[in-house]
Amino acid sequence: MKKKLNGKVSGLEKRRAVTGYLFISPFIIGFLLFMVKPMFQSLYMSFCDVQVGAGSFEMIRNGIYNYKYAFRVDPDYSRLLVEGFTRMIVYSLAIMVFAFFVSLILNQEFHGRALVRAIFFLPVILSSGVILGLETDNSVIAQMHATVEDSMNNVSVTAVLESILRTAGVGTRAYETVFELIDNIYDIALASGIQIIVFLSGLQTIPKSMYEAASIEGCTAWESLWKVTFPMVSSIFLVNWVYTIVDFCMRSDNEVMTKITDTMVDQLNYGLSSAMAWCYFLLTIIFLAISSFLISRRVYYYE
Repeated sequence: MKKKLNGKVSGLEKRRAVTGYLFISPFIIGFLLFMVKPMFQSLYMSFCDVQVGAGSFEMIRNGIYNYKYAFRVDPDYSRLLVEGFTRMIVYSLAIMVFAFFVSLILNQEFHGRALVRAIFFLPVILSSGVILGLETDNSVIAQMHATVEDSMNNVSVTAVLESILRTAGVGTRAYETVFELIDNIYDIALASGIQIIVFLSGLQTIPKSMYEAASIEGCTAWESLWKVTFPMVSSIFLVNWVYTIVDFCMRSDNEVMTKITDTMVDQLNYGLSSAMAWCYFLLTIIFLAISSFLISRRVYYYE
């Protein structure tokens, strides 16, 4: 009986594995066909001086000159890297916290829950393709924003609070970061749609019997959050963290990527831009590996 049960479990795991590989097979095929060759070409370019001619280009090997130039000669690249990673960490943490607590609210039972969930998922649609272009280049939205600022006489609540704290001598980088996040809450909400959905899917897998048992044992709602909810969705935190970091690197306001693009398009320096891109890519991978390792040590997997 036990062998038969083990056979059924292993068969189910194999079917799930096959289904998973079939699901990601379009990406794997597309990656192998369209991305592997350009990646190796870009890596080779980073060690070359690329001479662009009329309808052709020539790659002359120059060793690690482009990497030295990026870090030692270029006046902006190193600074943008430090600022970019600092901003990445702060905004990624803010997005994770925002998405988690919004998903906790949306997981509650109340009238109109489906509508509210759809509203919170709208930023995912609004932040894609043509819709994003309409949003950023819309003169009507820009005029409305200017009208609101004029009606408030250019007074910002966060600016007033910041001025008060500065006058009181509490000027620290911590509260400046908090006020920056408050001022950019729209961007945080815009980037949290997928994370909210993933957190919701994890919250809905938690058996209600666990909360009932915790309540019988005398746990408060706050204690249940940290003793039941948080451990049960800890694996989701790792998934969302990786997604948030990768998504941040793809943002249109990423100054490091803007620097790399300008070097390639405006200066036509393909070798230097490739070196900058590979440095940014490798540093991001290292940061992801370290942070994922630290998070995985606290992950609880429920069987």
